[in-house]
Amino acid sequence: MLEAQHHRGPDARGSLALNGFGILGHNRLSIIDLSDSANQPFRSNDLRYFLVFNGEIYNYAELKKHLAPFYDFRTQSDTEVLLAAFIHWGKDCLHQFIGMFSFAIWDNQDKTLFAARDRFGVKPFHYGTKNGIFYFASEIKALWTAGFPKKANLSVWAGYLANGTYGMPHQTFWEDIVQLPGGHYLEWTEGSVTVHRWYDFESRVQVQPPLSEADAARQWTDLAMDSIRLRFRADVPVGFNLSGGLDSSLLLALVYQQMPAQDRIRAFTFYTGDDRYDELPWVREMIHQTSFPLHPVQLDAAEVPALTKQLSWFEDEPFGGIPTLAYAKIFQTARELGTLVLLDGQGMDEAWAGYDYYVKPTTSLVQGSRVSPLRPECLSPAFADFSKTPDFPRPFDNDLQNLQYRDLFFTKIPRALRFNDRASMMHSTELREPFLDHRLVELAFSLPVALKIKEGQQKWLARQIADTYLPAKVALAPKRPLQTPQREWLATDLAYWAEEQITIATSLHLFEADAVHQAWTAYKNGNKDQSFYIWQWISAAALLA
Repeated sequence: MLEAQHHRGPDARGSLALNGFGILGHNRLSIIDLSDSANQPFRSNDLRYFLVFNGEIYNYAELKKHLAPFYDFRTQSDTEVLLAAFIHWGKDCLHQFIGMFSFAIWDNQDKTLFAARDRFGVKPFHYGTKNGIFYFASEIKALWTAGFPKKANLSVWAGYLANGTYGMPHQTFWEDIVQLPGGHYLEWTEGSVTVHRWYDFESRVQVQPPLSEADAARQWTDLAMDSIRLRFRADVPVGFNLSGGLDSSLLLALVYQQMPAQDRIRAFTFYTGDDRYDELPWVREMIHQTSFPLHPVQLDAAEVPALTKQLSWFEDEPFGGIPTLAYAKIFQTARELGTLVLLDGQGMDEAWAGYDYYVKPTTSLVQGSRVSPLRPECLSPAFADFSKTPDFPRPFDNDLQNLQYRDLFFTKIPRALRFNDRASMMHSTELREPFLDHRLVELAFSLPVALKIKEGQQKWLARQIADTYLPAKVALAPKRPLQTPQREWLATDLAYWAEEQITIATSLHLFEADAVHQAWTAYKNGNKDQSFYIWQWISAAALLA
């Protein structure tokens, strides 16, 4: 299992037998306290508790000051702070953390396991039971290595191909392997597993105090500055990803406000050489106002087949197409240059209502889509019957917040975080999401509609904040989906490869071969407003064949 996910932590590998109850294993990517004393599994001073932990507790320094009277610290790591916090507060320690994490703690006295995942599920936690033994791991492939069968979860696959969904928060694309949803913890006692929700987002939003426009802008900006400050804590170089859009441009501006002279902070962006899609000119214009060096990373069409095969192995589940391949190349370049931690601007659209379907009468889950990205008519009837129209909770009294809630916990954010976690860890780099700090999300989400959408402009107050730091043509520009020439490449440069993959997919007996052939022929002949369904078929071939 440890070998299967060696890429997640190449700096140290450790395992620990638990007196016949089981074994804990850990792959370490050293980011904070690079010494061997911070390696895992990590033991408490009294040898009662043993911890394996993936992620970062960004506010560990503040928590350490609070806990110092109660715990004798022997490292400078956030790992030890997490364990000390659990010893001091029990499961309530979760509410003290600002961070991204999945971890498990074995209590050697009570013979129980406590495991938890961060609020939005930035870091993964998969588990299952086989032959009466409980297994868990960061990646699904580690469970396959342990002997779990690679058997497709037909309802999740059918939902993906028919509805464009990626399963509910506890599901994976594979039978007998589930995931702990973000904001939940589990307890294992005498072979019994119970799962509990610990992050009550709805209540947190409801207790946010009403704020004037000026106070909301000031408070959000102060929190954003603090979030970025915390996420620059590392004992290795930190950089960030850029596109030409509002969110990453604002991230750039706020980083520059705090660290204007840090020319060793590298920025990365990708491009494809297609002027219709590339945002490199926007990025260069923005970065020119700073001292940060920019590293553009090009993706060529010829690289796509091999990269797709490679990334499919690391992802274990379908991912978001050619843009995710380009993103993976950024992490490869960052690792080669020694930048092991990157920040990006994920989370702003969900918190601030930035997607076009928040204001248009549509059921689409895709930004900027004018036609359906799906072809459910190409599925075999027997397989299509496994799909169900998703029924998402609606805990708020208005449609806008319910759509935002869906995207935060069920659709957009869960899948983007999974794509990006695997793409970054594939190259042993760490991705941090400052705009997904729960304090920022709760504040923005709770604001009245008039501060999110005003005079036809979405993310209105966020744009007013950005206008303080950015040129108006960036702060006020309409949202553009992050795109590559995927539609064109699949019909031209990559047509032969795509057809090979589609042929493999149709051999899986999940599809109506004639319908797929007709749709593919029409696509090549010019009906290519959408390429998502083509990528779905390629994903099926890569993962199921």
